[in-house]
Amino acid sequence: MPVSLNGVMLVHMMENFRTVLVACCCAGLVPALAGAETPLGTWLTPPDAKGIVAHIEARPCGAAACGVIARTYDRQGRPIKTPNLGVRVFWDMTPAGAGVWTGHAFVPAHNRTIKGTMQVRGDRMTVRGCLGPVCKSQVWARVN
Repeated sequence: MPVSLNGVMLVHMMENFRTVLVACCCAGLVPALAGAETPLGTWLTPPDAKGIVAHIEARPCGAAACGVIARTYDRQGRPIKTPNLGVRVFWDMTPAGAGVWTGHAFVPAHNRTIKGTMQVRGDRMTVRGCLGPVCKSQVWARVN
């Protein structure tokens, strides 16, 4: 039997409290990650030196975006297993304005962690980072 408190059902108060609490907790995350220029989704990388391409899955992680290598494919488009499957390639990516996201990136080919940026424009994302004075970038295509 629900308990009544000054004519208001305590059960309903608790349900409303949970709803408000969840909304407050998510309020900071949703606006930052739900914009039109979000990196969230699946991205196709260009081929590496061996002709292998990857699907990077970008998801929310706290108030930021993180991405892992979800699938890899050979030159003929056949799925293959590589040591990099499941490797986190970017994290702590937060919006910096105008579709730009900044945070950290891991470059598997060099086994190095660097500061990185991502510029999202529609279904294309330019990822960029520097190792010392040498900077490189790639353009990834949105898969979904």
